[in-house]
Amino acid sequence: MMKRINLLALGMLLILGSSCKQAKKENTEQQKESKEIMSDSFTLVKDSTKVGFTAYKTTEKVPVGGQFKDINITNTKSGATPLEALNGTEFSIPVSSLFTNDPTGTRDPKLLKFFFGVLKNTELISGIFKTTADNKCSIDVTLNGETSNIPLEYTMDSENKITFKGVMDLANWNALDAVTSINKACKELHTGTDGVSKTWSDVAVQAEVQLKKN
Repeated sequence: MMKRINLLALGMLLILGSSCKQAKKENTEQQKESKEIMSDSFTLVKDSTKVGFTAYKTTEKVPVGGQFKDINITNTKSGATPLEALNGTEFSIPVSSLFTNDPTGTRDPKLLKFFFGVLKNTELISGIFKTTADNKCSIDVTLNGETSNIPLEYTMDSENKITFKGVMDLANWNALDAVTSINKACKELHTGTDGVSKTWSDVAVQAEVQLKKN
């Protein structure tokens, strides 16, 4: 009887030992997988950034598009998600890189002189990208010596390219004098069928960035 009990106890010990080894192995593999998942990170591809805008003229609100060819990106970092990687990213845009694809070649010089030239500290438009815990995005933009926030909507494709859109009301940057100035300089071009010359203070802004997985 005693021998049978000892054999039974030995068998249980072997089974328990095997189970513990299997559990330890599975736990180690799970920790390894978890570590691999956590090690994934995203960073911004700096030269992928594109920034454009759409301004409006006449009371019919006819759109006039443009872009800035140069965007300087600083304070980049990696993040567990594309949006986390962008949080805190700073940018500065030389206004001299303005391009509206005007075939006459007259629009860009007018904007530089009669709009940006009326503002304070006109060499650069600068800002910082911000995200919140619930994945809402915005940018703090500094223009005309003023800083104000622009909430953004975004879409992201399967290749981690993100497109942002927002609306900038120039009144928030005390830039209405510049709006009046460019409207005066382009009075005829900004006059609609109703005979009224108008330049709108709201400007649609859009940006495109590419993130890569490390």
